[in-house]
Amino acid sequence: MSIDRSQGWDAIADQFMAVRSLVGAKRVRDWARDALPPGAAILDLGCGSGVPMAETLIDAGFDLFGIDASPRMIEAFRARFPDRPSACEAAQDSTFFHRPFDAAIAIGLLFLLPPEDQRALVSNVAGALHPGGRFLFTAPRQACAWQDRLTGRRSVSLGEHVYEEMLAAAGLSLLDRFMDEGGNLYHDAARPGL
Repeated sequence: MSIDRSQGWDAIADQFMAVRSLVGAKRVRDWARDALPPGAAILDLGCGSGVPMAETLIDAGFDLFGIDASPRMIEAFRARFPDRPSACEAAQDSTFFHRPFDAAIAIGLLFLLPPEDQRALVSNVAGALHPGGRFLFTAPRQACAWQDRLTGRRSVSLGEHVYEEMLAAAGLSLLDRFMDEGGNLYHDAARPGL
């Protein structure tokens, strides 16, 4: 029996794409415009079909690379953005196209992974950022667990203090936390510059 590296998301890909809202897209675009140079290379981890985050960042002039473990989601991403690099692989196992990035985003992804995979992903992202590169991810402030409504699988937030410790252990500094219009908490971290 094969392991589902998409954590159940491939099975509900059509349903997810049908209900995915624009919540947070403007906030992420504004963050990128404020935090990154024009045309910066951004790695979108758990990019799904590319709507709304990838689409918003591409429209804002950023060089976006997408990674998603769901074959159906990455197929939709590739159909929408055929000229953008993409990979169908689990973010925590990815080689990130064997190149560094100015930023990485993981919107709605980290807490879907088991705690050990969350730690691996944060460490791997830190190694894939240019000096001064940024990492933006969402996760609830409090430590908690819940069943995802679409997949029925367990989601786990390790809590803001544990995420801050994980970032520090990976060589990243937490710069800020902010909310979007849907109440999602964003953690903005950076790799120290030269």
